[in-house]
Formats: sequence, C-alpha cells, structure tokens
Amino acid sequence: MNIILLGPPGAGKGTQSARLVEQYGMHQLSTGDMLRAAVKAKTPVGLEAKAVMERGELVSDEIVSALIDAELGAMAPATGAIFDGYPRTEPQARALDAILERHGRKLDHVIELEVDEDALVDRITGRFTCANCGAGYHDRYHLPKVDGVCDRCGGTEFKRRPDDNEETVRMRMQEYRAKTAPILPVYDARGIVSRVDGMASIEDVTKALDAIVS
Repeated sequence: MNIILLGPPGAGKGTQSARLVEQYGMHQLSTGDMLRAAVKAKTPVGLEAKAVMERGELVSDEIVSALIDAELGAMAPATGAIFDGYPRTEPQARALDAILERHGRKLDHVIELEVDEDALVDRITGRFTCANCGAGYHDRYHLPKVDGVCDRCGGTEFKRRPDDNEETVRMRMQEYRAKTAPILPVYDARGIVSRVDGMASIEDVTKALDAIVS
C-alpha cells in the first residue's frame, strides 16, 4: 500500500507516520530526512543538494524526485510507502505518478489531516522538549509532573524550536494553502482522498487512519 499523508507542519504527520510504520511495517519516506541523509552520505544527489542549499536556494523538484526514486528502488516491492512532505506541489504530484509507475506501484490513499489554524498555533507555540532525552511537553496540555523535571529521565533542561512561534506557524499555513492544498483536487478526481480531523487526540486520529488503510 502506498499513501500520501498531507497536512500543514504541526498537524501530526510525523507521529501518525511512525504509528503506521509500526502497525503495518510500512516505510516512511520523509523528504527532509532523506535529504539530510543523502548530504551526510555524500551521494551524487546529496552533493548536488548541498551545493544548492549552500547557495541559499531551494532544492529543486528534480533533486527531491531523484531521492524518492532511489529510495523506492531500494525498497522491497511488497513494502508499503508513506510519503511525508512529498508531493508539495502539482509538478511533484505528476513526478510521483511517473516514479510509482516505474516501480510498478500506485497510490492507494491520499489522507489529509485537517486542522484549525488558531488551534494549531496554540498547539505548536506551547510545545517544548527535554534537552536530554527529547520527551515532549506543552505549556497548556502536558506539563512535567514535577515542575522543571522531565518525567522520563529526570533532566532539568528543556528547549524549544526557534521556529515554533506564531508568525512562522501562520506563514507555514499560508504556504501550505497556497502550494500543497491545490494538489488535492488532482487526487479528489481519482476518488482516493480521505480527510481526518487532525485536531482530535492522537489515539482518535490513529483509529481514523486505521479505518482508512486497513
């Protein structure tokens, strides 16, 4: 099974992808992770991407598609794929069709995690993690049981991502609506789009996804 998981940053794609990997043995193709791995491994595509990023430019569709192509080629044919963060644009959607066909695959589901922008801002701007073990917390919904002490490891240092601020979150939402949301009609026309309430609890979102892919 091959699925695309869509939704703006903070919608929970990473969390739900990890659960699908564990539940169904699927392979998550996160373009961000793949790009970092290719740069670190100094593959031809990685070196090309590094040069682009060092110039302060955006990595091209061709480079991202080459990463996806190579990753699918290395996977066992029976292993399902979750596309996380790709495709983001209509040209990428067309490129993915060609890549899947080349590997004898097809898209089974496109699932959008729908969110409320104001609630998403609240969710993201309040989150922080333990600097030692990475356990996640939130100012409003999930504080450590003992103030200033991590529940998991007892660490006392915490950190926040510098881009977890309202201005950045709203800018990402605007970019998502402008660039990624327009690819949905392409898949809607094929009858493979499902929409899930991304603001529900993690468990409820997981159940909704299970109902779609099982």
